[in-house]
Amino acid sequence: MDQDLILRELEYKAVRSSGPGGQHANKTATKVELGFDVLNSEGLSEEERNLLQRKLSGRINKDGILKMSSEDSRSQSANKETVTHTFFNEVKEALKKPKKRKRTKPTKASKIKRLKEKRKKSELKANRKDPLK
Repeated sequence: MDQDLILRELEYKAVRSSGPGGQHANKTATKVELGFDVLNSEGLSEEERNLLQRKLSGRINKDGILKMSSEDSRSQSANKETVTHTFFNEVKEALKKPKKRKRTKPTKASKIKRLKEKRKKSELKANRKDPLK
């Protein structure tokens, strides 16, 4: 993944933010929407593209564009920074390869403990029965 190349491929769009804010919010475009074309990115290898498409499929539209937005701040530049930071965090997280699980056997102590608990539970249930039957 080439961050500098990807940074140049990002498309930003400023739109009006929703919610309260009075006159300021009604006349300024502070919400920033980020678009990234995953399918045609030159900053990603073919394997990385496929991985992103699979892991971030909920955020990628039919055209292969990953959409994100930020409207946390009243400042457009701060929102742009926030959405860019979030974008790179999500992409890095999606590209991480999960560790292989190492199979382990239960310890002798855990086996004994399990059997003791099982016996105790069995006795408890046996004691519930009516002694006359």
